[in-house]
Amino acid sequence: MQPSVLPDLAHNDSRAMHWLATAAAVFATVAVAGVLQPGDPTASASADPGGTAAPRVTAEAPDPAGVVFPLVCGSVGQTVGRQARGDLDGDGKPETVVAVHCAAGSGTPPDGVYVLTHGSGAAPRVVATLVDPALRTTVGELAVGNAVVSATTLGYSSDEVPRCCPDQREETTWRWSGGAFVRSVARPGAGV
Repeated sequence: MQPSVLPDLAHNDSRAMHWLATAAAVFATVAVAGVLQPGDPTASASADPGGTAAPRVTAEAPDPAGVVFPLVCGSVGQTVGRQARGDLDGDGKPETVVAVHCAAGSGTPPDGVYVLTHGSGAAPRVVATLVDPALRTTVGELAVGNAVVSATTLGYSSDEVPRCCPDQREETTWRWSGGAFVRSVARPGAGV
């Protein structure tokens, strides 16, 4: 081994004092990080001086608990699988979009996708069906952003495809326009 032409560096020789100084520095870093936390993630940004921002949502979104959906399940009941919230019609009041299916003990029951809003009273109500459970699809993803509902639906190309293994995937969006939800399919077809 060839000797180094550089002088020995102080940090190459570990001593107890070196380890104590390192531990103190790590502790101080962790303590400072604990104090300097980011702000409230639910806080809203300040007003937009140009007036280009979406209306600020201040009301509570409808809670799907207790809502009876137009889905026939018999005695097994209904389950809300996925939900997303946001102002879909620009009125400043959020809606809730839910994917609901029968609470079957096994298998892959189809989902219905429904939009909830607050009725004239306090109880939320279904105002639109975006995906009818009769289509026999399930919802892989569901989101609301920029007044658009987006969902990934999984389905079957034929009755011969086992119900465990969908072979069709569709990326679909709905936007409120002219008093109704307008559907657009971004990527229809095969390939799950």
